[in-house]
Amino acid sequence: MKKRSIHIAVDAHGGDDGPEVIVAGAVEAAHECEHEIILVGKPGKIRKIMREVGMPERRPRVVTAEQVVGMAESPRASLRKKKSSIAIGADLIKKGEADAFISMGNTGAVMANMVMKLRNLPGITRPALAQVIPVPGHPVLLLDVGANVDCKPRHLVDFAIMGSIYAREVFGCAKPRIGVLSIGEEDGKGNELTIAVGKDLKRTNLNVRGNAEGRDIFSGKFDVIVCDGFVGNVVLKFGESMGRMLMDHLKGEITKDMLGAVAALALRPHFSSFKKRVAPDEFGGAPLLGVNGVVLVGHGSSSPAAVCSAIMMAARLAERGLNEKIVAAAEENADATATA
Repeated sequence: MKKRSIHIAVDAHGGDDGPEVIVAGAVEAAHECEHEIILVGKPGKIRKIMREVGMPERRPRVVTAEQVVGMAESPRASLRKKKSSIAIGADLIKKGEADAFISMGNTGAVMANMVMKLRNLPGITRPALAQVIPVPGHPVLLLDVGANVDCKPRHLVDFAIMGSIYAREVFGCAKPRIGVLSIGEEDGKGNELTIAVGKDLKRTNLNVRGNAEGRDIFSGKFDVIVCDGFVGNVVLKFGESMGRMLMDHLKGEITKDMLGAVAALALRPHFSSFKKRVAPDEFGGAPLLGVNGVVLVGHGSSSPAAVCSAIMMAARLAERGLNEKIVAAAEENADATATA
């Protein structure tokens, strides 16, 4: 059977550092994969950068987008920009001209446009933004991390279904272990939402392991942890700032004196190895699960390597039929979720 070609649209103007980083990452991916990469944005600027970074023989295709959504613009305002690179990317998926869309730009704008234009997958009540936590040797998927501030129990059950399929397809977990983020591991601990979700999940065919406390994100006990978007976003931002603070303090301490500086030099390969193991570049971006298309949202400060990884991951998810498998899992658990 001939392998199906995957078409991946990339927002060329998303990110903090402009199109140079995005285009460089897309060109790198074009060297590595056989799928079609579509750069969405202002053609003159994109092609100029492509020439500067060494355009491959099978060049990424360019689709014109006249407008750019700024990183600080509100999701509502972004919806009025019908010819933005984000809006055009959503249109490409809707028309069947792209299988996936990637943006390192305005997260709220991406979610608003994708949800509005692509709609939800059958059987899924709310899409969720999922974040891979790069725990060394054991990645963990946390969702939702910002798409839904207020949730009902059914929404978190859907998050668990989608997260389980993602962990199976991406992490290689045969039966992903599901946890509900709460304030205690006992079933009765938590608020009304987490207690209700714990009961509803027991009616599904998922491998539910109960409540997950904050420390369990890094414990290796769970593969997928679900929560509402308010809690998830706070956890995510806290973790990012904690990591930066620890690295800054460690760097300051070991460079205080000559002995520390010598030790730092000797340990540099080990620090570099550790940094690579916990860097999110391997996955490239956070998947927006539950919409009718493969969508990845990357960090604004993403490197070309992260952009390349996001493109490769999008191709992998599309090839494996991630959304079709999510729909099938939702159907399998339809009776269990009917009362959730």
